[in-house]
Amino acid sequence: MTGLTSKEISNLIVDKIDSVKDELKVSYSASKNQIGFFYIDDLLPEDLAQACFDVFPDKTEMRVLKSIREFKCVSAQMDKHDKLLEEVIYAFQDEKVVNLIGEICGIKSLYADESLYAGGLSLMAENNFLNPHLDNSHDAERARWRVLNLLYYVTPKWELKNGGHLELWPNGPKKKPVLVESKFNRLVIMATHDASWHSVNKVTVDRSRCCISNYYFSDEALKETDKFHVTKFRGRPEDTFKNILLDLDANLRMLVRKIFKKGIRKNPHIYKKDN
Repeated sequence: MTGLTSKEISNLIVDKIDSVKDELKVSYSASKNQIGFFYIDDLLPEDLAQACFDVFPDKTEMRVLKSIREFKCVSAQMDKHDKLLEEVIYAFQDEKVVNLIGEICGIKSLYADESLYAGGLSLMAENNFLNPHLDNSHDAERARWRVLNLLYYVTPKWELKNGGHLELWPNGPKKKPVLVESKFNRLVIMATHDASWHSVNKVTVDRSRCCISNYYFSDEALKETDKFHVTKFRGRPEDTFKNILLDLDANLRMLVRKIFKKGIRKNPHIYKKDN
């Protein structure tokens, strides 16, 4: 099973999604006026999902992001890791998968991101977290809108008490979130726009929650109100002082992007395939 190509894995993904397509359309439609999302359990054969976890890199092999905004480990340089993980990531970028998800979400122009701009691998260990935030609105060239996040979780026996779960804030980061568990072999798909606040609560155990991520882009924004913005973080509702600092941080980074359209430096989180 671990010797499968991305094309063979994409066929498995299509078969699974297609079998529950009507239910997923209902889920997305019911939530899209706030934050459109749905999830699919048992996405791939269990031994294939287990194999993804077994070859997932250790946090020492990944780049650490640690600040007031977040604390996690990431990697986009897939040729440094086991070939299986690259095959799985690009299976989600197969045209059949992209078109099927576009049909479910009612998005006509939908594109995967071969460069893995902000995609790739994500690991969250004990005390890691991701504060409430809005994802940056565009791709690296500011040519297309970022519209969907695909999060595939591969840690076996990951329980609710462990933390490290996705939180959606449909009424904004001052209200209560909706918790979506990071269950083993679960794919979560969520919309990204100017109101899609989301976060990951703190991991509370000495284990690693592992995720394979993809992002889809479109020629058009999901909402008419969408405007260009950098990733904007907030604290949790009780974090008054942190909110002040994070507001200043977002405003400063937005000012920089107004002056330097593509930023001062290139985003290091890009798959450089010629390495």
